[in-house]
Amino acid sequence: MNDNRVAIYKYKRGNEVVKKAVEKADAFEHLPKNAKVIIKPNIVVWLNGPFPKWGVVTTSAIMEETVILLKEYGINDISIAEGSLQINPEEKHIGQKSFEGLGYQKLQQRYGVKLLDVWERPFEKVEIADGLSLKVNTDLMASDFLVNLPVLKTHAQVKVSLGIKNLKGFLNVASRKKCHNANFEKGLEYMISCLPKFLPPSATIIDGIYTIERGPSFDGKSRKSDLVIASSNVLAADMVGAKVLGHDPCDISYFVQAAENQGLSIDLTDIEVLGEKIEEVAAFHQYTFPFNKDNTLPSSMEKMGIKGLKFHKYDSTLCTYCSPLIGKLLTIIAMSYKGEPFDDVEFLTGKRLKPSPGMKKSILVGQCMCALNKNHEGMQEIVKVKGCPPDPKEAAKAMKGIGIDVDPSFFSNFEMDGALMMKRYKDKSEFDESYYEIE
Repeated sequence: MNDNRVAIYKYKRGNEVVKKAVEKADAFEHLPKNAKVIIKPNIVVWLNGPFPKWGVVTTSAIMEETVILLKEYGINDISIAEGSLQINPEEKHIGQKSFEGLGYQKLQQRYGVKLLDVWERPFEKVEIADGLSLKVNTDLMASDFLVNLPVLKTHAQVKVSLGIKNLKGFLNVASRKKCHNANFEKGLEYMISCLPKFLPPSATIIDGIYTIERGPSFDGKSRKSDLVIASSNVLAADMVGAKVLGHDPCDISYFVQAAENQGLSIDLTDIEVLGEKIEEVAAFHQYTFPFNKDNTLPSSMEKMGIKGLKFHKYDSTLCTYCSPLIGKLLTIIAMSYKGEPFDDVEFLTGKRLKPSPGMKKSILVGQCMCALNKNHEGMQEIVKVKGCPPDPKEAAKAMKGIGIDVDPSFFSNFEMDGALMMKRYKDKSEFDESYYEIE
């Protein structure tokens, strides 16, 4: 058994790198004959317009190589399954749109691959710890083998988002929100650490053709890294991936818990790394935007001289249904700043924060924050941005209350954000859209 072997290869088109990495690590050692296989890419978000996919979304190049390799192993029952973030709750069939945009229909036509939008499939209750259960995609639970295709990226809340974190895409909405609970002992990191417990036999192939700083979404900074990491052990692959991103697995709390669950040493002494050496391919990737010392304002906004405003740093209780709005709020505040101080205003997010004494106005963002502080009796004015995800009209009204006029559509037009972010990569030949196409 080679469960603790991890292979690192430099990626080059046409060189069958996925096959080489899988065979070197024996990542398919637990693949049964005639298996029903699920492939799980990371399509964290999908927009209708152009947006930077580099380091955000699993490349179609890696997906196609994986499908071809499974066919070579004699596997005919292959499904691709993903549950992308639905930024607009009213938009339907986002999974099928992403599959079409990434060219997966060609895989369907050529190899008989099935395309499963997790949101359009059933879920079943699975116990992941004593007294703790989540609703998990039924197709995964009925499969014989999982091929996990995460992207090699950082994550603003948990430092890295790799194979284990990618499993969250199999959960229903309520379970995803449940992962972002306010329990300090059994919060997001603990919940993520338990996700491998419901897995069938699996292989993890980390797509590092493109990587990203300050991930997991397109507002991070992408790099061309040209790496593939493979293993039959998702935690082993993730720990090596974290080292490649410049982060010590010992500093990633959900790794520590998962290693304890599995009986694996967190310092990589139990892992055999093959192919490229970690130290020769590693490059530090920042995982979060820096805040000031007391975490009440992004450092960039403090340097601008903004006064009278606290925008408390998000914590692990902020879920993906509020997080897109946070960046929007910070952007419009920075763009609108004219040098005049704010009148002691604060923004609170997530599920733990309480209004601060001495502030004149506390803006509560999101349904969870509003519910937590519904009986607040302090002296300040309380402004609630209700909804899950938060209502754009409520957000615009709150901004107007601090002197910033903004059209509510600004908070729901993420296609505009994607198009603006694309300008970062204009005329940079290494950022090639063809990696997300299938010929």
